[in-house]
Amino acid sequence: MGNPEQGNETFITEFIFLGFGTLPELQILLFLLFLVIYITTMAGNILIMALVVTNQHLHTPMYFFLGNLSCLETCYTSTILPRMLASLLTGDRTISVSGCISQFYFFGSLAGTECLLLSVMSYDRYLAIVKPLHYAARMSGRTCLHLAAGSWVGGFLANSITTVSISQLTFCDLNSIDHFFCDFIPLVKLSCNDPQLMEILAFILSLIISLVPFLLTMMSYICVITTILRIPSTTGRQKAFSTCSSHLIVVSIYYGTLVIAYMFPTDDTMRDFKKVLSFVYTVLTPLVNPLIYTLRNKEVKEALRKACRKFMLGQ
Repeated sequence: MGNPEQGNETFITEFIFLGFGTLPELQILLFLLFLVIYITTMAGNILIMALVVTNQHLHTPMYFFLGNLSCLETCYTSTILPRMLASLLTGDRTISVSGCISQFYFFGSLAGTECLLLSVMSYDRYLAIVKPLHYAARMSGRTCLHLAAGSWVGGFLANSITTVSISQLTFCDLNSIDHFFCDFIPLVKLSCNDPQLMEILAFILSLIISLVPFLLTMMSYICVITTILRIPSTTGRQKAFSTCSSHLIVVSIYYGTLVIAYMFPTDDTMRDFKKVLSFVYTVLTPLVNPLIYTLRNKEVKEALRKACRKFMLGQ
């Protein structure tokens, strides 16, 4: 225990989110903004999942993984935004300790799954562009299923270890979380246990679940870009790059904000900036992913046009 005088400690059973401030006018504006973001995010990702399932031309490994990513994004957003919307609407910023740990479990597990899934998607593009003759053999239906399932299981298993460790912590005295959701660093800082062991454990798991997939993703794209630059025709280079540019944009946005938010030390000057970065990778990234893949992908746009025509004719 951090404080040997246990008799003077007040053990807490709930936390209070400080969020983005307490001004009433700001709460109404934020509620409307986040409500629009949540509805748009859910609609966009569900639309992509529906297109991937119903359109035969999208029954390929690349779109299978894209459908998994969209499913993940709907779950990812739903672990944070509904609770935030309820707080903004009712003014109740409290969350029980068990509820907070549960939110961290699902959020952290899905974040880990996304790191692994983005790495798998980069491997798919690596095989398609660098080793096209081996693509069909290496990316069979069974292999795709195993890679996707491994990403989901790996993300949840890795974060289970961290969550079990956090559930053993004792929280006392302070109960204000200077954030808009339950994250690892704020929770550890509120505990009255020695945080050193938890920080070491989290660091090791972060290396395995985020840094290693990030390095593999970067290695895949270095090989992909090198191969594309060797293509003699300009048309060929553009066609090859168009198949992976959307995914490269998503990877850059997600990892760029994630690395800065977790790798740099948190102090008074960085706290608000990190809160903004957390908003980007937890709220904005799931919102823009469907837009990026729809606007920059000819096959998805064509599938969307066909679905719209079929819907209009059906009406």
